[in-house]
Amino acid sequence: MLKPALQLKIGQKLAMTPQLQQAIRLLQLSSIELETEIRQALDSNVMLESEDSDDSDGAETGQSDSDASQDRGGDKTETSTEPAVEAQYEAPEYYYAGATGGGWQEEIDEDRRAENADGTSLHDHLLWQLDMASFSDRDQSIARAVIDGIDATGYLRETPEDLRQALRNSLEDLEDDEIEMVTRRVQCFDPAGVAARDLRECLLLQLQALAREGAETKLAEQLVREQLDGVGRQPLDRLASRLNSDPDSVQEAVQLIRTLNPHPGHRIQPESTEYIAPDVVVRKREGRWTVELNQEVTPGIRVNRLYADLVAKRQGGADSQAMRGQLQEARWLVRSLEMRNDTLLRVATAIIEHQQAFMEQGEEYMKPLVLADIAEAVDLHESTISRVTTRKYMLTPRGVFEFKYFFSTQLSREDGGETSATAVRARIRRMVGAEDPAKPLSDSRLAQLLKDDGFRVARRTVAKYREALGIPPSHERKRVNA
Repeated sequence: MLKPALQLKIGQKLAMTPQLQQAIRLLQLSSIELETEIRQALDSNVMLESEDSDDSDGAETGQSDSDASQDRGGDKTETSTEPAVEAQYEAPEYYYAGATGGGWQEEIDEDRRAENADGTSLHDHLLWQLDMASFSDRDQSIARAVIDGIDATGYLRETPEDLRQALRNSLEDLEDDEIEMVTRRVQCFDPAGVAARDLRECLLLQLQALAREGAETKLAEQLVREQLDGVGRQPLDRLASRLNSDPDSVQEAVQLIRTLNPHPGHRIQPESTEYIAPDVVVRKREGRWTVELNQEVTPGIRVNRLYADLVAKRQGGADSQAMRGQLQEARWLVRSLEMRNDTLLRVATAIIEHQQAFMEQGEEYMKPLVLADIAEAVDLHESTISRVTTRKYMLTPRGVFEFKYFFSTQLSREDGGETSATAVRARIRRMVGAEDPAKPLSDSRLAQLLKDDGFRVARRTVAKYREALGIPPSHERKRVNA
């Protein structure tokens, strides 16, 4: 027989206060979204005023002027380095996201959420299908991480290790097989070919979708699996011999393959112009890299001291209670903005300190960097670093880059050292740009040249990076009359 009883348990629990929730939410906003948020707050809360207000003595401050300057747009942090060419310029307010400098911008492109004519992005389109599907809570969490890792072209750019890292705080004992199973389910979403890891898988997914509709795709699937590199490069009779088929059937299979879309995400998410505003500006001054907030887009607000004093003098009454609530909200918002600005500067400074070689010499000198490295450097949680580096941009002498651009996986060198995937991609682009158009470099040749330069990169990895750079295979680059 059950009897009621009292039990005392001791445990730890993180309480998310309203102020902490607001600080986290503001941290996730882009600079343009934050500007809108501040305008709405100024319109709805009489306790707030812009720092551009003429009444410079009417602000309530909880710190000295010298301390306050450390939390506002005039902030800057210096990073020492060897003298180099000075970069002097004025920071414009907005930039085309597609016109950033510094070359390859895959990380920026992957996170763009361009909208199509009816306002639906690829990301939203996939999430809508996920909500309509039958997934367990655990599988839905994995699926959301997978969808977040899909770029604008429809390809899944995150590795199983990346997905495990992203989910490690919410899911335990996550295995590759479990991630693969959920990824396969997402690959059944529209558009066909979405969530593929490479071109071959993308084409196979589209062929399998056609097969489910009754189309004959067996030979085309075999051609993609076994002889994709030979399509357009080898005679039909040779391909037919290797596939134990006849040239006419192979020709039909090739024509079917050419109707497929190598970038399925563009069906839902066509290209569009997107404007961005740099959150921080990086300059070289007297041989030192300086990082400072972009004052053009950094909102400056404060609590109006006159109104705050009136609230302090009034006691009781519904109006007084409402005003006290607005005063508290105003103070929270001001403090949350100070925390956001401080965090942005700390993270941006740590990134620049780590990637000084890139700032000095370019992409081929980008070092490996993961979220955990910056989290340790600034003593913040990885989830916070993830929020800070998403849709936050820095203006540098080399162009405008999203914070995430500076993070790149580690690859081994022949001499036992290490390099970044970004550096290898930059080198591949340079080698292709310098090749003889009549004799373009194959993926195998690129892999060999990289090995000769001390980079340990497999041919399959070279092909993956080449496709990510938007570089066609060698047979498509060949120009006989060049």
